[in-house]
Amino acid sequence: MPTEQTQDLTSKIGANLPFLRRYARALTGSQVEGDKYAVATLEAILSDTSIFDRQASSDKVALFKVFHTIWSTSGGALSDGETGVAAKAQEHLSRLTSDTREALLLHTIEELTFDEVGTVLDISPPEAEKLVDIAYTEMAKFLAGRVMIIEDEAIIAMDLEAIVADMGHAVTGIARTADAAVHLYNSDTPHLIMSDIQLADGSSGIDAVNDIVENDPDVPVIFITAFPERLLTGEGPEPAFLIAKPYTEEQVRSAVSQAMFFSSTETLKA
Repeated sequence: MPTEQTQDLTSKIGANLPFLRRYARALTGSQVEGDKYAVATLEAILSDTSIFDRQASSDKVALFKVFHTIWSTSGGALSDGETGVAAKAQEHLSRLTSDTREALLLHTIEELTFDEVGTVLDISPPEAEKLVDIAYTEMAKFLAGRVMIIEDEAIIAMDLEAIVADMGHAVTGIARTADAAVHLYNSDTPHLIMSDIQLADGSSGIDAVNDIVENDPDVPVIFITAFPERLLTGEGPEPAFLIAKPYTEEQVRSAVSQAMFFSSTETLKA
């Protein structure tokens, strides 16, 4: 029978598991590979609960710290034998300074402070900040292309357009409905799609993306939603790249860098 301490630990992990899975997926570029690392993390904690640092600044930091022990031990890369876009990602990974993408994701998408990033990666806060700067510089080498935005809120759409343009990309257009999105895509094929979930006429950004990637499965997609945990249930296909509203400019820049880096995505079921 579970002890009170075990139940408490289970609760702490459960509350942060969706975000660990999001992080692992963005890090590996694959739902399957990301979940393998997440499962390995859970198994390690169940085998030895003492590795979950209850003195950490947060339960999220403690969980991610265990994840990184496993990630670093395995070599922190995609599995062998990958082909296509995954193989391309593997090639890109080999060119990056160690821990740069990890630090970038932890600080921007997962919103950890540099102190917390340092705890997770077992480095000093200044080193963590330096890694984020290096990540932006190195990943920029892989970024140059056209971005399509699917967003029905004009202010948000304009903000995303400005951020993307400032990164050096060209915006092919902004679509407010699913039908408009498919038409825009067919008119000017982008290298990256940024999509809201709920659109102006009640249509779904998920439906629009599914229609698009059916014919072009390798186009990267970033989904934007106020409720990211609802898309990270583990019960079906999930977005490879996901940022939450309200977002920060740094989060958008990081997500765009990650998505362009891997140049792949997967469909979702509405």
